[in-house]
Amino acid sequence: MLIDGIPTVTEAFPKTVRLVSTARLRDSVLKPLVDSDDELALLSQIEGATSARLTAEDRGITGLAARELVYDVPHARFINASFAYAKPREPNRFNGSDRGAWYAALDVATCLAEVGFHLTQMLADTGAFFATVDYAEMFASMSGEFLDLRPVPDHPALGADKAASYPVGNTLALQARAAGLNGIIYPSVRHRGGTCIAALRPAAVQSVRQGDVYRLRWQGHPTPAIDGPLTAADAAQPLQNPPALASTWP
Repeated sequence: MLIDGIPTVTEAFPKTVRLVSTARLRDSVLKPLVDSDDELALLSQIEGATSARLTAEDRGITGLAARELVYDVPHARFINASFAYAKPREPNRFNGSDRGAWYAALDVATCLAEVGFHLTQMLADTGAFFATVDYAEMFASMSGEFLDLRPVPDHPALGADKAASYPVGNTLALQARAAGLNGIIYPSVRHRGGTCIAALRPAAVQSVRQGDVYRLRWQGHPTPAIDGPLTAADAAQPLQNPPALASTWP
């Protein structure tokens, strides 16, 4: 089967890698505000009223039905959050304004290059390249049918210019989902030789487990220093003024 001239393939990836900010792996930010687990549960319930993930899991949101999400599997909240939290004003390469995707790669070097590029862009918007952020590997298995852009690396959806390439990629993603495909395999735009996968369905993300932690440090210039894998002691150290930066790449 071809979609817009692009082949589909049946693939099995036993271990893909996604980077997630370690801030999402720590205790709730509400914990210092309460004196007991009961109070924490109450505050969490209040916070949940504005949580896109919890709303999606409960009754669905625009572009994402509750039945599509995963439940009672390891790290379900990370899987569901990647689909529930989209960027209304800034669609990504293969997902639009009302539905996210699970972006991963076949190796951590590609993840670091992709994440590093987009965080550098965000820092450029602030006018200062000073930040330190920690990211944890989240491994996942994937299998099934995928749209395969590897044979067409010059496809317009893979351009470096977001304004030109992302609308094309979003159209492909809609066509792939309509055809029942699990996602899109594509050559990394930010890491030559790397391979990325955009899972378009929560159920396509299987057997999620945590890996090592890496630290990216911007010290006044656009190229970050990368440390890692970190020891448990280093990863447990609080960061100095960690910025509120996104944890995925388009």
